[in-house]
Amino acid sequence: MPQQTQPPLLADLRAEPPGPVRAATLWAVLATGVLSMLFLGDGLAINLLIVAVPATLAAYFASEKAGRRPRPWSLVWAVGGLALLVVPALRDAGWPSFLAIVSSVALGALALHGCRTWLGIALSPLGLFDALWKGSVWGWRGVRAHAGSARGAGPAMRAAAVTAGLLLVFGALFAGADAAFADLLGDLIPDASPVGAPWRVLLLIVGAVGALAAAHTAASPLRWDRLVVSPGRARGRMEWALPLIVLCVLFAAFNAVQLAVLFGGYDAVLDKTGLSYSAYARQGFWQLLLVTLLTLLVIVFALRWAPRGGAKDRTLVRAVLGSLCVLTLVVVASAVRRMGMYVEAYGLTRLRISVVAVELWFGVIILLIIAAGIWGARWLPRAVAASAAAGVLAFGLLSPDAMIAERNVQRYEDTGKFDLDYARLLSADAVPALDKLPEPQRSCAIRDIADGLDGDKDPWYATSLGESRARRIIEARPPMLGVGVCGRTSTDSPYTPYP
Repeated sequence: MPQQTQPPLLADLRAEPPGPVRAATLWAVLATGVLSMLFLGDGLAINLLIVAVPATLAAYFASEKAGRRPRPWSLVWAVGGLALLVVPALRDAGWPSFLAIVSSVALGALALHGCRTWLGIALSPLGLFDALWKGSVWGWRGVRAHAGSARGAGPAMRAAAVTAGLLLVFGALFAGADAAFADLLGDLIPDASPVGAPWRVLLLIVGAVGALAAAHTAASPLRWDRLVVSPGRARGRMEWALPLIVLCVLFAAFNAVQLAVLFGGYDAVLDKTGLSYSAYARQGFWQLLLVTLLTLLVIVFALRWAPRGGAKDRTLVRAVLGSLCVLTLVVVASAVRRMGMYVEAYGLTRLRISVVAVELWFGVIILLIIAAGIWGARWLPRAVAASAAAGVLAFGLLSPDAMIAERNVQRYEDTGKFDLDYARLLSADAVPALDKLPEPQRSCAIRDIADGLDGDKDPWYATSLGESRARRIIEARPPMLGVGVCGRTSTDSPYTPYP
């Protein structure tokens, strides 16, 4: 009778089950849950970083118990993930903060799994979901084992649980009995009333489960790097090289026109095309962005099917793909230049600054591919991931809403054109720049932002630096116009014609 074997896919990916949970890990998990309960119910700012620190310690204690020492790249991912959580603390705008939080989770998954291949880096976040249930069961067993002991962590855990319960119950009762005491308590911890108790308990559970999932993953990660994609069938030199060489010739012809026209100034554009700067830029930016993306895909498939017969084949691959990469860099520069011309004509918007950032990142990837062709590609997956995280961090630290406001205010000073309707859509990060506008444009631009900030202030841990600065400016110089004064006073619109 043939012997039955286990399907190798997941069996080969799983490491050895983690050993018993050490007390230090459980204390860090408890701290994560309690801090989540106290700080995460009123908004997102520095509180995310406060909660992430004990969760990181829980993962470190668990990996140390399992005998896994952090590698240099794991430390890079961990530090980068924590650094990305600074963005919500600094910026009021939700979109760069969202990108930073998602990127921080991705870097945390990389730090826990220690992957180095393309598939491993892409699939690492799935390991956290796999550990949610297993980590909870693992943690519960550890709590029962430690709490039942008569020595060590057992008495301390029981004392901490009883103390927390007494503080919550009697603190809520005293807060409901005296308004002054409720205000004092509210300055220290949020919402001590029984009304918010279910929400706080849910945050406690979510924080603890998330920290346990991270600790379990650190102690027993999924080995995603064991998934191997078989290389494609090698093609002959002519079959492989001819299409790419023709593509390089096409790129070279296009770039020659770009260098002669686009970088030649307004007179060159007018003479060659009969179009204005803005119309010429509008004509092809999105096409060039798509060209850059498709070129990256072409390089991926070209490497998969490249000839692998020896040194001559390697030289051919490097020469052809290196030429294509260099020519693509000119396309990237052309696309960025086109968007710069368009911004000069119509102003800066969130969409425009975002697509330029993506195009610049594509350019960084191409430079990394060129470097990999010279020094080897083993480090390339991690370098691309690091460049993405660094780009998101820089994007958040530079404050895109503030950049948009500053650029458009400068444009108003130069041309007298300004779109107040679009300025009203910006976040509080834009207020310092909008404050430089003359009246009545200033009051019209910041009125909606001031209305959004009016009312009860968020606690310190849920207030970003951008919001705090905006409040100080608005309190010092509140908008002077009434609701009916600011109509559509825009002199142009960033939505016309596009992007």
